[in-house]
Amino acid sequence: MRIHYDEKNRLFKLDTDHTTYLIGLTPEGYLGHVYYGRRIGNFGGAYRLRIEEAPFTPSVNQREKSAFLDYFPMEYPTGGIGDYRESCLNVRNEQGCMGAELLYLSHTMEKGKPGLPGLPASFGSEEEVETLRIICEDRVLGLKAELMYSVFAAEDVITRSVKISNEGKENLRLEKVYSACLDMDNEDFEMITLHGAWARERHIQRRKVGYGKQMVSSFKGEPGHQEHPFLALVTPDTTQEHGEVYAMNFVYSGNFIAQAELTQFHQVRMVMGIHSEEFCWKLSPGESFYAPEAVLVYSSEGLGKMTRSFHDFYRNHMIRSPYKYKSRPVLINNWEATYFDFDTEKLLAIAREAKANGIEMLVMDDGWFGKRNKDDSSLGDWEVNEEKITGGLGELVRKVNEIGLKFGIWFEPEMISPDSNLYRKHPDWAIQIGGRENTQSRAQYVLDLSRCEVRDYAYECVAKILRSAPIAYVKWDMNRQLSNLGSARLAPDQQQELFHRYVLALYEMQERLVTEFPDLLLENCSGGGARFDPGMLYYSPQIWCSDDTDAIERLRIQEGTAMIYPISTMGAHVSDCPNHTVGRTTPFATRGQVALAGTFGYELDITKISSEDRAQIPEQVAMYHKYQELMQKGDYYRIHSWNDEKPYDCWMVAAKDGSEALVTYVQVLGQPNERSRIISLKGLLPDTDYRLEGTKEVYRGDELENCGFLVRDVRGDFQSRLYHFVKEENNNLTI
Repeated sequence: MRIHYDEKNRLFKLDTDHTTYLIGLTPEGYLGHVYYGRRIGNFGGAYRLRIEEAPFTPSVNQREKSAFLDYFPMEYPTGGIGDYRESCLNVRNEQGCMGAELLYLSHTMEKGKPGLPGLPASFGSEEEVETLRIICEDRVLGLKAELMYSVFAAEDVITRSVKISNEGKENLRLEKVYSACLDMDNEDFEMITLHGAWARERHIQRRKVGYGKQMVSSFKGEPGHQEHPFLALVTPDTTQEHGEVYAMNFVYSGNFIAQAELTQFHQVRMVMGIHSEEFCWKLSPGESFYAPEAVLVYSSEGLGKMTRSFHDFYRNHMIRSPYKYKSRPVLINNWEATYFDFDTEKLLAIAREAKANGIEMLVMDDGWFGKRNKDDSSLGDWEVNEEKITGGLGELVRKVNEIGLKFGIWFEPEMISPDSNLYRKHPDWAIQIGGRENTQSRAQYVLDLSRCEVRDYAYECVAKILRSAPIAYVKWDMNRQLSNLGSARLAPDQQQELFHRYVLALYEMQERLVTEFPDLLLENCSGGGARFDPGMLYYSPQIWCSDDTDAIERLRIQEGTAMIYPISTMGAHVSDCPNHTVGRTTPFATRGQVALAGTFGYELDITKISSEDRAQIPEQVAMYHKYQELMQKGDYYRIHSWNDEKPYDCWMVAAKDGSEALVTYVQVLGQPNERSRIISLKGLLPDTDYRLEGTKEVYRGDELENCGFLVRDVRGDFQSRLYHFVKEENNNLTI
């Protein structure tokens, strides 16, 4: 068993292979966070609750209850009763008063893990995961909170989620329901978060935690380009290999908050959950509310160990798609090749040239439906424009299949254009505030998916197209955030439920899609990377990483993304130059090697690129398939970031059995009077010989880690190299 309860000391102990999480109870039943860190062998540590110190617990010193509540390391703090730090649960009763106090009632321990109704959630067999449920109650409100902890031992992950139930006789209003909290003594923590904007998502930011509250958040209806539902607290001087890391990632595709608060008593409270901005949930008697899952990782071996824990966890326990470890077709998308200016013959010309160069799928992007000749109309009118697609979609797909390619298609099912037949017929289907001019973004509104009839219409538009032809791939896009929050379906006292109901509706639609079309390769997208989160991975094995396909800008984007997510989940394409977003020109080989750390595909007009570039495509396709399994299953190591002093970038992927490793080196800027560079490799077997493929050079694993490997003869800007090291089976040196 990985979960234990010491009844005498009233202490819960949760063990992964390398970590321990301790929860303690006071005599009154307050649930306290005792410890999270390196694995310990006994039930010690309860003294960390400090209940023998002033102001003592309320049963000993009732006159200072608020002082106790305001410093006690709460496992799940509530608002309104005297804890003035950030709360995780705010409840308002029918009299309009806000306050809740949760005390321990009971607990259960079980093998396996339950799902969360309507929400994406991790999964695992009874051998892989165990779950602790701690039930707390507020007897005044008739409210129960079920705190769920699932222990994934092999991945060193603990997930947390919460179920709030109204077992009283009055309506309650949940004004805040977070999913996880960690109360810890400050270790001079620094915080690592991911920031950016459209076309430069998930850049890594690191800063010292100061007094007060520091957070990242979104209330756009999705995580957004600007912030990310991830937060890590690290001890000073933490590197890839050294230092302590406490990390949280949120399994949710909507509004979120991730916050660290340094308090007057030098404690840090770390919380994560649905953002309370414009959130309020009416909870009637007999009803329950499920908070999304938060994924917790502790590492005593730096950021690299944290990364590999997240990667293994998402691969093994979040991604369900049959494409998780399946060979994925190399695709070519026509967006940057044609934008809206295409027809059947143009697509077929791209398909023929693509097939001749080894590409395996054609994806038709935006502009195939309604009167969609630019981005200001027709969203919602999902009928094929036969002036462009002569003979209809079925005929186009048939011809593409005859050429020898699979076929994929782009949708934006959540949106509606003011200039559309759908809007003219159903203007109330758009999210809007009655009597107020609606706010356009990209000349479009958002459909109110909380309404069943709207949700069914949007789903059927997609499903009808997929039923009409053998379509192997769908890119599901969302190109604007939510605003003017109002729903014709919801009662006045439930309007603040719309943000969350929208996300639940999205999940319902995608669950229907992958159920009806189980062999479909689904790629989620939101104006690039605005909805790259674990919740989406539950439905699609890959997500479009960013609309910026420039190889050099992608170094930062993919570094930040790969810090949490497996590289096989990152949508990455080779595009044309000068790059359409930044105007930069980079070598075709570099573009391919950077996109290899992702799903790999093309986004260019293959009929117009130079013969020199086109000649590299068959080699790149072969390269992708050669290394695909390694990229999907191997361990990722960040060797160097070009954001640091030296102007180069380097990462590697090592097979878990130590049989091979692939190193990618990108020289961003050439420098004068430079020597060769020494890079230290990771993840190899120390007493094993490795041959550098294509040479007679043989190295020991510990030699490559400790002495390093020389990168020689890389001249110029934006140059890249791949180095493939293969385990030697004998002493015969062969090339």
